[in-house]
Amino acid sequence: MHKTINTHRCGMASTVALAAALWVSCCPAASHAASAQESAAGKQQPQVLEKTVTKVLKAGYLLYLPEGYGKAEAGAGRKKWPLLVFLHGAGESGSDLEKVKAHGPPKLIAGGKSFPFIVVSPQAPTTPRRGWDVEVLNALLDEVMAKYAVDEDRVYLSGLSMGGYGTWTWATANPERFAAVAPICGGGQPRMAARRMKDLPVWAFHGAKDPVVPLKESEDMVEALKKASAGEAKLTVYPEADHDSWTATYDNPELYKWLLEHARKKPPL
Repeated sequence: MHKTINTHRCGMASTVALAAALWVSCCPAASHAASAQESAAGKQQPQVLEKTVTKVLKAGYLLYLPEGYGKAEAGAGRKKWPLLVFLHGAGESGSDLEKVKAHGPPKLIAGGKSFPFIVVSPQAPTTPRRGWDVEVLNALLDEVMAKYAVDEDRVYLSGLSMGGYGTWTWATANPERFAAVAPICGGGQPRMAARRMKDLPVWAFHGAKDPVVPLKESEDMVEALKKASAGEAKLTVYPEADHDSWTATYDNPELYKWLLEHARKKPPL
């Protein structure tokens, strides 16, 4: 009985085996890795991942520099200025910065009002609609503080509606960055805020008849801070106001006076 050998198939197998042998001999690192993996089979070993990832963060914003900015005072050098960051509501999201001027400090500045602050008003993107991104906001604040004469101990934060939520969220994540915050018709995570924000002065505002964001959102946040023995946490409720509780708030000079009364508390050495 004659046995037929498929020389074509044998030739392919030999070629593959030869290529694998050549690859292992030319790549000692690969050979070592394969050997190490084989010896580790059936075992559990600690490993470490170390990888550099590049990420692009981008945000448009309006910048207001107060009158007298950049002028040196006698014997004092360049003056440092307080900074107010304003976070708009959902309706002003997008890529058209003119929309940011619809409410709050940007609207007042566009109308000719002067402020004793540097005012930064970023714009959140419409898509993907995810509200305010704390990572982007922190990067923006870092850039503004590096480029302009900002008093790092007098950085204030305020926002309305979606920006009210953004104010609570950012202040909860990074309370050490701010001297005082003023969220308007927003909300957040009361328990976490109570743990992290108890040393940060808060003045919240809300309309009693708000059909969009229930008053309870602000009440729960402020109550949690008070239960945590927060140094200063207060809520102003407008009895007849609906969702627009921001116009009366930003028109009130007492808000800006209150902000300026506060400086960031530095941790003890």
